[in-house]
Amino acid sequence: MKILFLDIDDTLLDREKNIPEENQKAIERAVDAGHKVVITSGRSLMSVLPVVERLGLRKEGGYAIAYNGGIIYDCFAKKALIRQTIPLATVKMIFAEADALGIHAQTYASDDTLLVREMDEETKFYTSRLYTATRLVPDLPDSLSEEPVKCLCIDLHDREKIEKLRGILAKKGEGDIDVFFSNAWYLECVKHGVSKGRAVEWFCDHMHVPIEDSVSAGDSENDIPMLRAAGVGCAMANATDACKSAADYITERDCDHAGVAEIIDRFLMNEP
Repeated sequence: MKILFLDIDDTLLDREKNIPEENQKAIERAVDAGHKVVITSGRSLMSVLPVVERLGLRKEGGYAIAYNGGIIYDCFAKKALIRQTIPLATVKMIFAEADALGIHAQTYASDDTLLVREMDEETKFYTSRLYTATRLVPDLPDSLSEEPVKCLCIDLHDREKIEKLRGILAKKGEGDIDVFFSNAWYLECVKHGVSKGRAVEWFCDHMHVPIEDSVSAGDSENDIPMLRAAGVGCAMANATDACKSAADYITERDCDHAGVAEIIDRFLMNEP
């Protein structure tokens, strides 16, 4: 048995947020052959599970990894095996530093509901691209009573400004959080030590599968740790240069042309 750890956006999904039919069929073949496919995303669990459902993986023996590894979830038992959260004091620091630069910040409740202060441009952009329940909480983050798994800072127009925020948060949150980009606009903030790579290592150990028998696929900075951790790390043809540099294999086809099917055929099904 091999395990494929599979990113969602711009990897499994095409740029229109659809699953190419060839990817769907390749996943079905791999599962029928006895392999595991584990969706591994920076998205919230609420946004990951519909994708798991569409792939037919929400069943006994099915698992999902959300929030960049902050949650590892048993889809059949409907319970989190791991849930790692950010201290509330650190959440307040993230929001304060984002506010100082005029950058949108959001977080998530324990039921995966998106928490935002207003329906601004960034909230509308974010919610238009994936499924999530949303709640307006004008006094965020002061009203939070539970530690969240993730905070997300978004700037749709000024990469230089959000890069500046990254440097500030990395310094002020050192030892408490890790910060990294999941695309050009999204700056992810998770508990220190949380990553897709750590999730790959933990899950392989949990399943008693040698990590050499794991394959990962992604396209962005937050995917780099799992590309390095897995036995074979695959970057999509449309991946960032940094992601490609960390990979063992770069697909010939991009996310719009079923690059995931190429990975499954080559590394799980051993088809040329």
